[in-house]
Amino acid sequence: MKALIQRVKQASVTINSELYSSIGKGLLVFVGVEKADEKINAEKLAEKILKLRVFEDENEKMNLSVSDVQGEILVVSQFTLCGDCKKGTRPSFDNSAPLDKAIELYEYFVHCITNSGLNVKTGQFRAMMDVGLINDGPVTFWLEK
Repeated sequence: MKALIQRVKQASVTINSELYSSIGKGLLVFVGVEKADEKINAEKLAEKILKLRVFEDENEKMNLSVSDVQGEILVVSQFTLCGDCKKGTRPSFDNSAPLDKAIELYEYFVHCITNSGLNVKTGQFRAMMDVGLINDGPVTFWLEK
């Protein structure tokens, strides 16, 4: 699984010009599922994100996790994270998980994140979404599990 995480002051998902979900201070997490991924990948990725120290402490050092600051999390499925752009000019999605597997593991990942007790919102799987955010920093990280 791959994730692009951004520390945000706020983030939202709009579908068909209607607000679908939004969060305040926390993390916007884009998630892509690959063919070889299993539930253990979702569990490890969720654990890493919940513990990743990307929020500043009183000394302005990145020492606090989203859990520590009781931040919110917005999880958005994004299969294009699995695109391979090494050859040519058109991305290859050969490594992307088949639809049924991608849905299952995305939903399992959301379940793992939700078990943290934090406020967790999502986008809508396979929907055309407008994602808005105010990036805090900017602070952006790429994770793979």
